[in-house]
Amino acid sequence: MFFEHIHVDAMKLSVVIPVYNEKDTIREILRRVQDVDLPKEIIVIDDCSTDGTREILQSLPPSDNVKILFQPRNAGKGAALRAGFRQVSGDIVIIQDADLEYDPAEYPELIRPILKNKADVVYGSRFLSGPHRVLFFWHSVGNRVLTTLSNMLTDLNLTDMETCYKVFRADILKKIELRENRFGIEPEFTAKIAKARCRIYEVPISYAGRDYSEGKKISWKDGIAALFVILKYRFMD
Repeated sequence: MFFEHIHVDAMKLSVVIPVYNEKDTIREILRRVQDVDLPKEIIVIDDCSTDGTREILQSLPPSDNVKILFQPRNAGKGAALRAGFRQVSGDIVIIQDADLEYDPAEYPELIRPILKNKADVVYGSRFLSGPHRVLFFWHSVGNRVLTTLSNMLTDLNLTDMETCYKVFRADILKKIELRENRFGIEPEFTAKIAKARCRIYEVPISYAGRDYSEGKKISWKDGIAALFVILKYRFMD
C-alpha cells in the first residue's frame, strides 16, 4: 500500500511540463497552471527547443514555485520527463503538456480519487464523454488500437493509455524505473504501474486537440514505435 490519505490543505502538487518548440503557448500554459488554486511546484524541462521557446523561458522572471531545466540536447519526451521527475518534491505528480490541448483547470477532478485514497494513479481520458475538438479519425483509431493492445497485455481496461494526463502519487517513482526516451514512455509507464499493481482510475477530461499546422508533433511513426514498446515491456523487461 502507498502512503496514507493526503489532505488537500497539506499536500503539494508537482506539475511536470516537458517542452519542445512551444514558443506560442509556453507563457499561456504557465499562466493557466499558476491560476490553479492548489499548492504546487512547476517543473519545466525544455528539450533543447530551437524556435525561441528556450529564450522565452530564460527571460521569465524568477518565481518561488517554478523550476526550469534545460536539456543539453533534444532527447525526447521520456527523457525530459525523467529529468523532471528527479526534481519532484510534492506528494502528487501531474504530467502537463505545453501545447494547450489539456486544461489545468481540471486538476481538482484529476487528483480527487487520490485524495480520497481510492487510487494511486489517475488517467485523464479523452474518450469518456468529455468535450473535445473534432479532428483526426485515424489518429483516434490509432489511439484505441494502442490502448486495446496495452490492455490485453496488462489486463487493464483503460480507454486512453496515450493520454498526457497521468497523475500519480509521487512515491510511485521510487517503485518503477522508467527508461524510454520518447513517446514510448506512455505505454512503458502503463505497463510498469500495472506490474506494480497500482490502483488506477480514469476520469473524463476535455481535449482541445491541435492539427499538424498548429504544431502537433506525434505521428504514425510514433504509433508504430509504441507497438514495439508495449510488447517489449510485456515480454522482455
